[in-house]
Amino acid sequence: MARKRTELRKIREILRLHFELCYSDRQIGRVFGMSHHTVKKIHSNVLKAGHTWPLPEDLDDTSLEQICYPSVKTYSGKRPLPNWDTVWKQMQRKGMTLQLLWQRYKENHSDGYQYTQYCEHYNRWCVKKNVSMRQHHRAGVNTFVDYAGSTLPLTDPLTGVVLEVPVFAAAVGVSGLVYSEATLTAQNPEWIASHIRLFEYCGGATEIIVPDNLKTGVKRASRYEPDISRTYENMARHYGAVVIPARVRKPKDKSLAESAVQQVLRWIIAALRDRTFFTLVEMNEAIFIELEKINNKPFTAREGSRRSVFEELDKPILKPLPAERFTYEEWKRVKVHLDYHVQIDYKYYSVPYQLVGKTLTARITSTTVELFSKEKRVASHIRQTKKGQPSTQTEHMPEKHSEYLKMTPEKIMRWSSGIGEKTSVLANTIVKRKDHPAQAYRVILGIMNLGKKYGDDRLENACARALKMNSLRYRDVKMILDQGLDKSLFDGLEVEEKPIEHGNIRGEKYYAEGGNKC
Repeated sequence: MARKRTELRKIREILRLHFELCYSDRQIGRVFGMSHHTVKKIHSNVLKAGHTWPLPEDLDDTSLEQICYPSVKTYSGKRPLPNWDTVWKQMQRKGMTLQLLWQRYKENHSDGYQYTQYCEHYNRWCVKKNVSMRQHHRAGVNTFVDYAGSTLPLTDPLTGVVLEVPVFAAAVGVSGLVYSEATLTAQNPEWIASHIRLFEYCGGATEIIVPDNLKTGVKRASRYEPDISRTYENMARHYGAVVIPARVRKPKDKSLAESAVQQVLRWIIAALRDRTFFTLVEMNEAIFIELEKINNKPFTAREGSRRSVFEELDKPILKPLPAERFTYEEWKRVKVHLDYHVQIDYKYYSVPYQLVGKTLTARITSTTVELFSKEKRVASHIRQTKKGQPSTQTEHMPEKHSEYLKMTPEKIMRWSSGIGEKTSVLANTIVKRKDHPAQAYRVILGIMNLGKKYGDDRLENACARALKMNSLRYRDVKMILDQGLDKSLFDGLEVEEKPIEHGNIRGEKYYAEGGNKC
C-alpha cells in the first residue's frame, strides 16, 4: 500500500518546531495529526543528509522531498526460481527443512526471493502439483501396513471347496512403494511373516511401522499408549523399527496405507478375482506380476514412478536387514501346577519346584519353550511333539522326587528278582512296553513302595494276578492289594477253573453236535 506523504509545507514547519522551538516528536505529531515515528524519520533524514535548521536557501522542495522520503529500490527484473521438483525430493530426506534449502538457494542466487516468498512459492507449487502438505512423509521413515478389505478365492484342488483368503497390503516411505501378498489367514503368524517378506522385498526396514489398530498386532488401541502385541514389538525391534499405530478414526495418519489398499483393490484383486487358483504360491506369483506394474507405473502429478523414487530416496536410508530372519514366537501366561510342570499345547514342561503356584511367562518358538519369572529365564526346553509328553529336568525336582531317576534296569531287575518270579516278570514287561525305560521307573518305584506296606509275599501274589489279568499299571496292583484279591491265589496261577454247569447253558457238547436241528 502506497505510503501517505506529508505536504511539503508541513515538512518545513516540522523542522522548525523540532530544531528551533525544541518540541518533542509526540508534541509535533499531535499538532499535525501524525505518528511521532514519522516526525522522527523526517528530521533524522535531514540530519543524515548533512543539513540543519535553518535549511540552506538553495534547497528546493524537490530536493527536500527526496531527502525526507528517499526512494526505495525496486527490482524490476525476474527473480530466479529453484527447481521445485528437486526441492520437494530434498524435503523428503530426514532432517531437511525449507530454511536450509532456501539458504543454499540464496548462496547461488543473491538476488533471489527472501525466505517468506520462497516458502509461499513452494506451497503454491505443491498445491498446483496436488502434493498434500498436511501429511509430511519422510524418505525411509514410515511403512504403512493393513489388510485389503476384499479377499481372493483359493480353490482346493481335491474337494473343490473355495476359501476366501485375505490380502496383505503395505506402502513404504515417501515413494509409497506398494507390497502385497495373499495369506491363508490373518492370524498372528501370517501377519508377522508378511512383514518379514515385506522387508526382504524392499531390501531393508524403515524406522517406523504404522499399522491400523488390528487385534492381530495391537491388543488395545489408545491415542497415547497403545498396547502392542509382544511378538509384534519384538519383530519390529529385531529389524530396528518401532510400531506406532495410527490413531483411531484418523485416516490422515495412514493415508499411504489407504492409497496402497486402493491400488491393491483396483489393480490386483479386481484383476485376479475371476481367475482360479489352486495353490497360494500360484496366487502370489500372479499378485507379484501385477505389483510390479503398479510400482513401475509413471506418476501423473510428478516425475518418476514409485519404484524410481524408492530407489532414489527411500532405499538408501533403509535399515539393513539383520543376518538372521526373525524367529516367530508366541508369548502366553502359564501357571505352575503342583507337579512343578506347566502345560503348553497339552505338553508338560518342568520348572524349579519352588515356583509351584506361580504364574510365569512362556516364550514359545517352533523348536524351544522358554519360561520366565519377572523377565528372568528360569527354564528352557526343547519343544515336545507328542501330546501329553513331559519334559522334566532333574535339577527342577525336589531331592526325594529325583531318586527314582537314579534307577537303572539292572537295579530294577535285582530288586524284582529278590521279591519273586512274578514280580520280576511284571517289571520286565512294564519296561518293554514303555517307549523309554525312564517312563517305567516311576511306575515300578510305586510298586516297590507297595511291598513296604503289604509285604513281599502279598506283592508277589498281586503281581501274579495282575499278569493274569494283563493289568500292568500301578493302580491295578494297588487295587488288588487294597481289596485283598491277592489272597485268592493258591500256588501261583496253576488253579484250573471248572466249567459252569447249568440248565440254561448249552455248553461245548451242544455245539460239537451241530446245535439244534429242529
